[in-house]
Amino acid sequence: MDLISRIGQHFQDSAQTKLDAVELLAAPIAQAAELMVGALLGNGKILACGNGGSAADAQHFAAELIGRFEMERQGLAAIALTTDSSILTSVANDYGYPAVFDRQVRALGQSGDVLLAISTSGNSQSIVEAINAAHDNELSVVALTGKGGGEIAGLLRDTDVHICVPSDRTARIQEVHLLTIHCLCDGIDCLLLGVEE
Repeated sequence: MDLISRIGQHFQDSAQTKLDAVELLAAPIAQAAELMVGALLGNGKILACGNGGSAADAQHFAAELIGRFEMERQGLAAIALTTDSSILTSVANDYGYPAVFDRQVRALGQSGDVLLAISTSGNSQSIVEAINAAHDNELSVVALTGKGGGEIAGLLRDTDVHICVPSDRTARIQEVHLLTIHCLCDGIDCLLLGVEE
């Protein structure tokens, strides 16, 4: 095995997946940024959730909004539903793991808020339940998926935004999800601050 060649192939595959995705995803990413800005300007907030690497992405997104991305501005209302170990473990223990985000969305989500729901497969039951809770509480949903969107694709409404990476490889999907999160953060900042470049 030539490890250097294998690493180089990962770089090539990652770059190609991103290039293949840009035409398909640019419009829904822009739509998602506009949806999120509308929520923030309406005194709403963005709730973010995911499992594993997607949990890290949810936390990354919330951190960029509350802190800053690349432009100086006030903190923006965002909550990663993946960070409170007492909530996660008590809900998982008492209601089962699929309810860990559902309970939080029902408790914290209000009409006009947005749920950022991240699942590489589109089939994560905790994310499916979170989307159902969001719809019950009149939140819009921005779903980041891959692998054709899975079960989540069939749950989304016309008022939601689906950003589905055209890949079946988990690592490549996660890489595009991270780029998408950075595009969302930049788009939110540009819209809020009136940046034209």
